[in-house]
Amino acid sequence: MSQTLLEMAKDLVLAQIQAKTLPPDDMHTALQQTYTTLMTLKAQEDSDGSVAVATPKTPPPVNWRKSMTKHAVTCLECGASFKQLSVRHLKEHGLEGRSYRLKHGIPRTQPLAAKETTSRRKEIVQRARPWEKAPTYLKAQERAAQAVAQKTGRAQRKGTSRAKA
Repeated sequence: MSQTLLEMAKDLVLAQIQAKTLPPDDMHTALQQTYTTLMTLKAQEDSDGSVAVATPKTPPPVNWRKSMTKHAVTCLECGASFKQLSVRHLKEHGLEGRSYRLKHGIPRTQPLAAKETTSRRKEIVQRARPWEKAPTYLKAQERAAQAVAQKTGRAQRKGTSRAKA
């Protein structure tokens, strides 16, 4: 062998990253798995001269968009379906919302809830309009009303002075 097993494993993993079949975040794990597989194959080859190729049983990457349907969200870790992926459920997998999204390539703006649940919540918020009850919003409205009153007051004064002249 002209290359060491570690160099071969490195080359294989880099080829997967360049072909975009492996995200760079998973490089370390893939490198370890590839190296151990090559070591096992070398040991088998040295012991009896024949190589038995074993296919690793890693699940194929799942498109996160397919896991979010109108009525349910499928957990990409365990395959269970929910209306919403709760913090409690994600803790069972040792994850939180942010790490779950990073692991599966989900954008941070994407809710971890069924589309129907998300749209129902949006409707409720639109009807309740909680931003109109916020103190900062109320203060801004008062300032805007005062500014408009001052402008109209100036305009009326200017208009009356023109009428007298």
